[in-house]
Amino acid sequence: MSHNVRLRLEEREETFSPYAAKSKLARRDRPESPCPMRTEFQRDRDRIIHSKAFRRLKHKTQVFIAPLGDHYVTRLTHTLEVSQIARTIARALNLNEDLAEAISLGHDLGHTPFGHVGEDVLNEIFPEGFAHNEQSLRVVEVIENEGHGLNLTREVREGILKHSKSRAGILGKGWEAPKTLEGQICKLADSIAYVNHDIGDAIRAGLIVAEDLPEAAISVLGQTHSARINTLVTDVVEHSWAATGFDANEPPPLISLSPTVLEAMNMLRDFLFKHVYDASATASESDRAREIVRDLYKYYIANPARLPPELPKTDGVERSVVDYIAGMTDLYALRMAQEVLK
Repeated sequence: MSHNVRLRLEEREETFSPYAAKSKLARRDRPESPCPMRTEFQRDRDRIIHSKAFRRLKHKTQVFIAPLGDHYVTRLTHTLEVSQIARTIARALNLNEDLAEAISLGHDLGHTPFGHVGEDVLNEIFPEGFAHNEQSLRVVEVIENEGHGLNLTREVREGILKHSKSRAGILGKGWEAPKTLEGQICKLADSIAYVNHDIGDAIRAGLIVAEDLPEAAISVLGQTHSARINTLVTDVVEHSWAATGFDANEPPPLISLSPTVLEAMNMLRDFLFKHVYDASATASESDRAREIVRDLYKYYIANPARLPPELPKTDGVERSVVDYIAGMTDLYALRMAQEVLK
């Protein structure tokens, strides 16, 4: 007896907001037969989770390079936090939780070792430039599955590409909103996650103490990690309620925050840039990481035969070298530096 679970799940999506992305309308560049058990967005989620790039996220740190403590945030734990926040918001707004989850799980697959330091170095030395969101898209389109890519839906790929943000500020200048509301949720959930967990890591590392946090921001968002997450998620839902489609008199929806909460969140973000990301206390660690990435790039450009054979080779040696380095974990990059840079 055949039970087409997918059809039942697609029927359930018809109860979602009229602004929600519907999986039955999703398209892939290479058409595939539908799965009887899962919607298209659920298939994308599963392909991302089972990818090699996803597994490597557990050994890529967020801010601090290869820390000794067990409780520092990694790209994997960050990704899971983003997914949890995005799913909560999508569910509350009657949007497509599966799409929000898939985008969240795939958004940082292309991130470099050593956090944004590694990204900055590759952007400086690679003639074509480098951005981790573009690399995440390249991972799912070109690199994974032995060079065949994961053939994800266009909605998931667009959300992955447009999750990145400029330094100008959350929802500020240069904030390019994805077309789907689920993609917009993931972009904001990414900011909610990192602003909060990076505070915890900075305190753990002794760079700041809780009392250093700007009082004007803390008084709005809350004194603790959980209180701030709750404030931000609740505010997104309340300020984006038009996305539910329950009130036809509401203006066209956009996933956003109230002005007061947005100002407080940007205040915390600016504080982190000044006292953590750009702090002199992390300068020596960053300099070491920069040197390693630069030296590895020079070495593999000069010795392309040492590159793994499974890497795509059709876009030139430099592109292959960037793909290889960007895929490294912190510890692997440190080990390669010891082995080949003698």
